[in-house]
Amino acid sequence: MKKNNPAGSVLVIGGGITGMQSALDLAESGFYVYLVEETSAIGGKMAQLDKTFPTNDCAM
Repeated sequence: MKKNNPAGSVLVIGGGITGMQSALDLAESGFYVYLVEETSAIGGKMAQLDKTFPTNDCAM
C-alpha cells in the first residue's frame, strides 16, 4: 500500500548501482529521497561498461 505522506527523508550518497537501488527501495517504502552523486552522471562503474563491452559480450 502506497503512502501519501512521506515517512521521512533520507540522503543517499553515491549514484552507483547500489545507491540507485537503495534510493529506489527507500522511495517505494515511502521515504522522500535525496540522491547525491559527485560526478555529472549516475551509474558509477556500470555506466562505463558500454564503452568496455559495446556488444554486451561479458560474463555478467
